[in-house]
Amino acid sequence: MFDRDRWREIFEAISKNKLRTFLSGFTVALGILIFTVLLGLGNGLLNSFLSSFVDDAQNIIFIQSGTTSKAYKGFQENRIIQFENEDLEFVKDNNKGKVEYITPRIYLNLNAKYREESGNYTIRAVNPDHQYLEKTIMMNGRYINEEDVKERTKNVVIGRLVEKDLFKRKKAIGKMLDINGINFKIIGVFQDSGGDNEERMIYMPYKTVQLLYGNNKNIDAINLSYNMSMNTEQAITFSKKLEDDLKKKLKVAPNDQSAIRVRSFAEDIKETMVILGGIYAIIFIVGIGTLISGVVGIGNIMTFSVKERTKELGIRKALGASPRSIIGMVLQESVLITSVAGYIGLVLGIVALKLIGNNLEDYFIVNPQVETGIIFGATMVLIFFGLLAGYIPARRAARIKPIVALRDE
Repeated sequence: MFDRDRWREIFEAISKNKLRTFLSGFTVALGILIFTVLLGLGNGLLNSFLSSFVDDAQNIIFIQSGTTSKAYKGFQENRIIQFENEDLEFVKDNNKGKVEYITPRIYLNLNAKYREESGNYTIRAVNPDHQYLEKTIMMNGRYINEEDVKERTKNVVIGRLVEKDLFKRKKAIGKMLDINGINFKIIGVFQDSGGDNEERMIYMPYKTVQLLYGNNKNIDAINLSYNMSMNTEQAITFSKKLEDDLKKKLKVAPNDQSAIRVRSFAEDIKETMVILGGIYAIIFIVGIGTLISGVVGIGNIMTFSVKERTKELGIRKALGASPRSIIGMVLQESVLITSVAGYIGLVLGIVALKLIGNNLEDYFIVNPQVETGIIFGATMVLIFFGLLAGYIPARRAARIKPIVALRDE
């Protein structure tokens, strides 16, 4: 393998067939390049999908109310469905062991003021479980607890950017915040990986909001997480059960799609994985096709190389060269071309993905990249098939009879 004379002969053979060698190597490099870029773009789509879940639990189910589209059991269509506290308890009590965390949500948009600074912010009225569903990270202080909900305290938790907007460089913990003319005590400051909008939220105990802003028991939505022991299909079935149970309780037609909407991340994951599976299948078909064309190119260049060196190989055999040494020389040339071209294609592919970066976010491609191990493995497979492609002409060369070779013109 490290015979200096053999390597010199290999490079001489390559130099005599520069164009064919370049075209074969180009095909191999292009195959690895295309495979790398396509796989990276596919991973970028996957990253975009996963980023939408970054600030929420991945086993979450959203339950929202709407307006009926069908008359049912004496009720007219266009009836507004309004969830109440008892609906929250109904879901919780009827699914013990299946529900991990559960919280109501009430949405308001109110003006918050501290001294001379003020701004309009989204208010979310929730219970303590919401922290785990939203993956809220406390920077200072604490989150809303059960005592806050039970006693209807005027305590609030504000986002990092709310503190920055209203308190500038001062700490907000313990300060009083004027929200639409009512003073609330700030008990915590949180951060959220969901982005600026999430960090401009203010959380309140939901029963406090019900008391102060309507004196009712209404809630806008119910969020919950299912037991992680469920697989995707079981989670989807569970979501359907929740929808059916609430429709029965609130006297909604079973086939009414607008009155109660239940959305599970499990369904989103399943649908997206089917789409991504199709995309990856196309990537591998296209990638393998280009790699095969590279292998065929290597086989062709080795066939031409052997044909042009027929007389030389005959002389080698006449001087005592073994078939094994001739096969080794031809295969070594094949592996050299495949390895160098494959490495160039790999480097170019990685550079191309780095240049693309996050410039395709508008097309839902985020941070396209590939694991080096996967591409290295693909390159090794290509080298292996390059060996096979070179073996056929190598074997043919080893079988050349010296007398026949010396007569070759």
